[in-house]
Amino acid sequence: MASTVVGGTQAGKEDVPTTAKKSSSRDYKGFVAGVFSGIAKLSVGHPFDTIKVRLQTTNKGRFTGPLQCVTQTIKNEGVRGLYKGATPPLVGWMFMDSIMLGSLTVYRRLMAENIFHASSWTPGAGDNVGLGFTALIDRFNSSPSSSLTNLPPLGHGIAGIFAGATVSFIAAPVEHVKARLQIQYAAKKSQRMYSGPIDCLRRIYTHHGVRGVYHGLCATMIFRSLFFFWWGSYDMLSRWMRQKTNMSAPAINFWAGGLSAQIFWLTSYPSDLVKQRIMTDPLGGGLGDGERKFPRWKNAAVAVYRESGWRGYWRGFLPCFLRAFPANAMALLVFEGVMRTLP
Repeated sequence: MASTVVGGTQAGKEDVPTTAKKSSSRDYKGFVAGVFSGIAKLSVGHPFDTIKVRLQTTNKGRFTGPLQCVTQTIKNEGVRGLYKGATPPLVGWMFMDSIMLGSLTVYRRLMAENIFHASSWTPGAGDNVGLGFTALIDRFNSSPSSSLTNLPPLGHGIAGIFAGATVSFIAAPVEHVKARLQIQYAAKKSQRMYSGPIDCLRRIYTHHGVRGVYHGLCATMIFRSLFFFWWGSYDMLSRWMRQKTNMSAPAINFWAGGLSAQIFWLTSYPSDLVKQRIMTDPLGGGLGDGERKFPRWKNAAVAVYRESGWRGYWRGFLPCFLRAFPANAMALLVFEGVMRTLP
């Protein structure tokens, strides 16, 4: 995603060699551009996310499907109900996309320089053939002087895994608070357990400390390890579009960003559903929200299967899948556009 090539070029333009020192000095661009990506993503995607979380966490008979969930939410809570819990992810997505996309650019560079010995790490650049497994093996068998022109999809995927692990430490508490706010169905604040994100965070910390705030961290890291498929496919799609179409760089960013996000959700959705079950599970104790049901990730995963079989892992998938394209296509378009404008 990040336009962090040696020389800071974009897909569809020629890479200009430069020194490693100059390359690392441009790492800041990914962190800055990620802030704007987060704003774009939340503006487009949060209503879809609210419907997804409600379908994932409520009793099976409450909603017949995503359309009824939307209509009931608007009828009972107004359009603002679709943006419940938006405050923490607005701030959170700015930080999360900044850290995720910024660290992704750094990990891409490190993979290119130290593992694959590639001179460019722009997604979609170059004409490398294959996924990169052979190239990875060759890196450990060939002389240090041998090099690739471009980081292969495997390298982008591995960088995605590391970026996912890095951002999980910010994402876990943000998504934890957001999920608990999203499952409050009362229209009046006085009838809700939490009056807002600050109140939710304060009460969880008061009764359960830092460990309670980071409830669901392990599940978050499992889910985000599947960024491998997102960023690996983003590189492959960007490269194919650059070679086979006459689309501009922004158009490639938009279409490859949206499609690769949908590929990611096809591979990761069951793990996200389990994560949401864990994050909305009562914490118990002085919080007074009920008795905890899932002490481990495995308990939540098994409970979903016992409740609805394999289909249970895909409950709420449609709004999530529909959200994935516009939210991430716009986020990638904004991100790459900012990357191109930064010095």
